[in-house]
Amino acid sequence: MGVELRIHAFFPLLAIVCLGISATDGWMRGMGLFLVLVLAVLVRETARLLVAAWLGLQLRAILVLPIGGLFAYANPESQENANQGGGQFAMAFAGPLANGATALVLAATFMGASGDIRLFDQPWISAAYLLRSMVWMQAGLAVLHLLPAYPLDGGRLLRGGFARRHGFAPTGRAATGLGQLLALAVMVGGMFLHNPWLIIAGFLIMIGAQIEDQGVFFQSVVDTVQMREVMLTDFATLSPSDTLADALVRCVHSLQEDFPVVRGPQLVGIVSRTRIVDALRSDGNGYIQSVMSRAFQVARPEDTLGTTIRRLTAGRGLALIPITESGRVVGIVSVQNLMSSMSLLAEQRRLERQETGD
Repeated sequence: MGVELRIHAFFPLLAIVCLGISATDGWMRGMGLFLVLVLAVLVRETARLLVAAWLGLQLRAILVLPIGGLFAYANPESQENANQGGGQFAMAFAGPLANGATALVLAATFMGASGDIRLFDQPWISAAYLLRSMVWMQAGLAVLHLLPAYPLDGGRLLRGGFARRHGFAPTGRAATGLGQLLALAVMVGGMFLHNPWLIIAGFLIMIGAQIEDQGVFFQSVVDTVQMREVMLTDFATLSPSDTLADALVRCVHSLQEDFPVVRGPQLVGIVSRTRIVDALRSDGNGYIQSVMSRAFQVARPEDTLGTTIRRLTAGRGLALIPITESGRVVGIVSVQNLMSSMSLLAEQRRLERQETGD
């Protein structure tokens, strides 16, 4: 459905942990316990996806951890609607409500079908008692996300309340720090109680908080860097009247993968070297205007990098954005050179800070 699904490496690794915890019960029951966890996460994320669709939020990607999924939104409007007002509460409570309701339904079903299930006997989650584990895994995931530890749902609500008064970036960093402290407390509590599930939950909360912290830091960087700081100013252009053979010669002597096509000072299209080569092979020599793409977006030198990245990711197959000023192309930004430009800019800023300190 156009949403990229990513599975964090710790999710399949948790299957090995479940096998280790359930060594005395056999590997099949260990895998059964892992599938019980997968079911709880599936219920949670399905509910959140349905609520996101109901709210009209557009998603770009979902990173799935054993404690739930982290959403990456396709545009700033969806991000803002998910973190403010009624949308924030709907997204925060969708997962816990779905897991809690599923736990109640499963408990009623199992107790109605078999009176000797012993739902409240311990251990609540064990490979030896998979039906009981199904109930308590759902309930446990619901209760876990009510903790005020970011990036859990309770922590998201706490962050949203403070962000309205203190700003998103500083509040996000404070929330992730608090989430890591609470995750450490949960891990220590699990050690004292000899409960491996609390240790695993605390560890995964810490991993999720670090991932979110990196995302907040990246967002704060890309929203302050302007395009004039990272755009390529030494680039080649083509004309609509250039032949494909002439353009191929330009490609040989250039590192660019994509070229702005200009008529005088006016930008009229974009063409890639792959398109030039394919057209020469299939149709022979012709003119650039017959193969160039007229569907493109432009940016201004004062636009932020975050805005441009969203344009690159929103446009399917969009690999280059020309930077224009007064209708004239003054630079280009492409996926090919963006990471290199960012790393060089970071090094430049580091040297500037050292010189200022000296």
